[in-house]
Amino acid sequence: MLNIALNTFRELKRNKILYMILFFGILLIVFSIALASLSLGQTEKIILDFGLAMIEVFGLVSVIFIGSQLIFNEINWKTIYLILSKPISRFEFILWKFLGFALILAFIVFFQTVIFLAIVFYTKTSFDLLIIFSIIFIYLKLLILFAIILFFSTFVSSILAIVLTIIVYIISHGITSIIDMAARSNNYLMLQLGKILYVTFPNFEALNIKNLILSPVKIEPTYLIFNSAYWLVYLAIILGLTIVIFNRKTFEN
Repeated sequence: MLNIALNTFRELKRNKILYMILFFGILLIVFSIALASLSLGQTEKIILDFGLAMIEVFGLVSVIFIGSQLIFNEINWKTIYLILSKPISRFEFILWKFLGFALILAFIVFFQTVIFLAIVFYTKTSFDLLIIFSIIFIYLKLLILFAIILFFSTFVSSILAIVLTIIVYIISHGITSIIDMAARSNNYLMLQLGKILYVTFPNFEALNIKNLILSPVKIEPTYLIFNSAYWLVYLAIILGLTIVIFNRKTFEN
């Protein structure tokens, strides 16, 4: 079964789009040096914010344009019949496909992180351990997004899966703002909607800690631990739902 993850990794490693994404991601991270030089007293903040944002953005692009094709290509190229004819369950197929892409995503995030940290030290930007935790949380967020797009890919087209995942991404970043606005305006209906979204959608703002880097606000280790545990459980639930739907899916020759 490990061969599925390794084959997925090898296939994606040969994908030219992957290297284009990685190239432009690194290019824009390096561009943060030039951008910071134009700022007035905000050099460190711009380098940190822009660099971390690029790691997330190009990770998101990878999930959308590469991750969305994993299941679709297996079905479209008819290789799904060959794979499932072997002594392997659909549960294992989804799980190992996920792990294979997780390796590629780790590869993308790792190399962008190396360049980003090199720029941090080159520009003598103050180093904060929260930088590392921010990158870990970005990777965790991208894994959740991939699980979501994998979930949609089991019952809709790849284009629709991309659209739905982008919608989830946008809503998941705005849940806290919706609840805050509803509370301030005493809008009961919006508040209830916000609570429903809070339970249904992943609250990605909880993973966004880059604004706290180099700030006087300190994060307790328990927050990092419990937050990571919560999102790993959320990830497991999404993968579980994906497996349930994929188990019921029929394939026509």
